Amino acid sequence: MHQPPIPHVAGTDPDIAALIQAESRRQFEKLRLIPSENYVSVAVLEASGSVLTNKYSEGYPGRRYYEGQQNIDPLERLAIDRARALFGMDHVNVQPYSGSPANLAVYLAFMHPGDAVMGMALPMGGHLTHGWSASVTGMWFRPVRYGVRADTGRVDMDQVRDLALLERPKVIFCGGTAIPRTIDFPAFAQIAREAGAILVADIAHIAGLIAGGAHPSPAGHADVITTTTHKTLRGPRGAMIMCTAEQASAVDRAVFPGLQGGPHNHTTAAIAVALHEAAQPSFRAYARRIVANARALADGLLARGYTLISGGTDNHLILMDLTAQGIAGKPAARALDRAGIEVNYNTIPCDPRKPFDPSGLRIGTPAITTRGLTERHMGQVAAWMDKAIMAATKGDDEVIDAIAAQIRELLADFPMPGWGGPG
Repeated sequence: MHQPPIPHVAGTDPDIAALIQAESRRQFEKLRLIPSENYVSVAVLEASGSVLTNKYSEGYPGRRYYEGQQNIDPLERLAIDRARALFGMDHVNVQPYSGSPANLAVYLAFMHPGDAVMGMALPMGGHLTHGWSASVTGMWFRPVRYGVRADTGRVDMDQVRDLALLERPKVIFCGGTAIPRTIDFPAFAQIAREAGAILVADIAHIAGLIAGGAHPSPAGHADVITTTTHKTLRGPRGAMIMCTAEQASAVDRAVFPGLQGGPHNHTTAAIAVALHEAAQPSFRAYARRIVANARALADGLLARGYTLISGGTDNHLILMDLTAQGIAGKPAARALDRAGIEVNYNTIPCDPRKPFDPSGLRIGTPAITTRGLTERHMGQVAAWMDKAIMAATKGDDEVIDAIAAQIRELLADFPMPGWGGPG
């Protein structure tokens, strides 16, 4: 049953309650390997579902447009102070509703329509909001895109420098959504200085690793840092923008009143709880276990003949090319889901297939690490993945069903925040 209990939802709307209960069971019974997903603590769940959702608070602490902020102002200040201490930045805005609006606020703060923005191309591992054509950021601004080398799967910083000096973008984004290697923040910062650009580090995927000391920090290198607060940071679905003191006013004006009205105070409280959790010594150990598990899982997949973009991983994320297995990413992901292993199909660099039917899978270890799985389990996880993918190529549903049963048996011994047993 879902924890905290939801008797009032069940009494008012049993259809929704049933779906919540079904989802909590699904999350308990699956190996959740989507790298952007995790399990938040029960404390974060409680803060997210609190009466703070009742309060409107347009403006910033001490400068609101509504009365009754006696508790909201100190709450938001607490979230800001915790983020500043954890990430080492001068200024933090905790009000963006999610990662995409946070990145859009960067454009509003520092650019005008038609200005050039430089970011990693989406098929190469970047994010929609870094200037991709399907996003408003690629429609209203002039996109300049860099990628990775076909032979190494890694960013060629010399090529990035040449492109930046040629195009002179106003903003350069580093970071993305499918990058399995360490981001070289000092190199990006040097290029941005030479090009006269503002460097924005989008650390949405790796924020928890940075907070836990398992990935280098962009603090001291990037002018602006954007991040979601879920994924490896293990908080609610929200976002933050962190920046130098010089950029603070422009960032705050862009978020409010530029893009948003009142912040979601229940989310701000849950962010503050997650930041408090991330400041504990146990979180540092957790961040390092995420990376250790990802490397062990990558080794297990390599040993079984799978091709991994860049040859492995430095962080929480693995990008797999299934071309040699004779199956595309989408049918493989669906077969794995039936087998109790949740991943997402994903484009790979220079992918010859279409984005909705790509060649790859994106895999990550934050959620299973939260459940308590360790390196000693990763060989078995790799074996299950291989067996399920091979079964999918043969249409062998019995093998897939057997794997799902074995996974349920394994996970029964690993508690899940938000799940209190069958009830």
